[in-house]
Amino acid sequence: MLGTLLFFLTIIFEIAFATYCIVTKQNHKKFKNWMRIGEGLIFFILIISSTITWSFRWILPLLLFILLFAMAIISLMRNRDVQYKTFRIVRNFIATTLLIVLAFAPVLLFPQYKIAKVTGDYDIATATYTYVDENRTEEFSDTEQKRFVNVQFWYPETNSGSYPLVVFSHGANGVKASNTSTFKELASHGYVVCSIDHTYHSFFTASNDGSITMANKDYLSEISNANKEDFYTREELHGLIQKWMTLRTDDINFVIDTIRSKSKKENAPVYKLINTDLIGVFGHSMGGAASVGIGRKRNDIKAVVNIDGPLFSELVYDQESDNFISNNKEYSTPLLNIYSDDVWEQLESNSTYAANNTIEKSGKEVYSVHFQGAKHLSFTDLSLVSPILATVLQGGKASIDKYECIEKENELIVKFFDHTLKNTGPFSFEKTY
Repeated sequence: MLGTLLFFLTIIFEIAFATYCIVTKQNHKKFKNWMRIGEGLIFFILIISSTITWSFRWILPLLLFILLFAMAIISLMRNRDVQYKTFRIVRNFIATTLLIVLAFAPVLLFPQYKIAKVTGDYDIATATYTYVDENRTEEFSDTEQKRFVNVQFWYPETNSGSYPLVVFSHGANGVKASNTSTFKELASHGYVVCSIDHTYHSFFTASNDGSITMANKDYLSEISNANKEDFYTREELHGLIQKWMTLRTDDINFVIDTIRSKSKKENAPVYKLINTDLIGVFGHSMGGAASVGIGRKRNDIKAVVNIDGPLFSELVYDQESDNFISNNKEYSTPLLNIYSDDVWEQLESNSTYAANNTIEKSGKEVYSVHFQGAKHLSFTDLSLVSPILATVLQGGKASIDKYECIEKENELIVKFFDHTLKNTGPFSFEKTY
């Protein structure tokens, strides 16, 4: 709110000043310069007093106000009279307004926000690692580079105890930090959370050596085209889906196996705390689909949470009907599905969500929850970090309160993992929130 207020006040001043100059047919240089100095001083005071919480979003506005402040000081010192011209006033107004818009873009896109509630008793520690899979060659590279993934852990900051491991897989263009509020909530309740960046599937990933790897262009093109009606045939789309699932489930398998190995022989605090007999997986969107796939493939997975994802791993392409159907095989791992309006409305269709509805009937312990008013990104921290970007990417604004949605989602996930991994008793939930 503060960033938006400062932006509009600055723009209003520029409009008012330009209008005043044009109406009076004067430059009003001294007035403008003193106002520029005043704006700069007010901004500096807001920073020094911590009214503005300093972060990357304020770097460009700071540079802008320093520039305007310096220009005003120099103009006052030179004290040169310039003949009034309407064209010059309009030109300066347009140039300054464009600078203001560009400078405040990060503030408007990523406004200051409060953190979702963390309700557990444990303080939280975090650690990042780069794992290299010597058994896989990177399919997105022309060289013989080995597949690598970056992971981040959130875990209880304690030297004692043993805690369940839960592994997270992000959405199609997401990042490993996409659901940090959920990770912190789980860690505060006694879980070790490991979130994976699926290299070349994640928007970007930062390795421990400082290198940055962006999403693969061909993969991004596939995702974009898959969302266009009839761009791919059903059979072609099924082939792409299985390719995506193979990469992601291989990544999750590799990460779990790596953690299992390291927990036996490494002394890093995070590995010593993990109980490898209690493992859950969860994910958002495509990551939810991969989590369900892993829950079927591995017998050491005790629980799965799918957050608004199509169950790609359960889909079969039926050549006769040229459509998707469910494999209808019994799903034995306890599963919690959390759905937005967008997905809930497709559960009865033969879209890529064709298997979501049938798994509830064929599974031994499957729960499905609908959040009314939620959209696809309501279940990620992007709805807090950048409400504008979330609205654009998901094709509309969610009507549910963003904090209420995430905090209730976190509460359900903790309760479900408590039920399945800590054996705390029955899982209580409501069908609709």
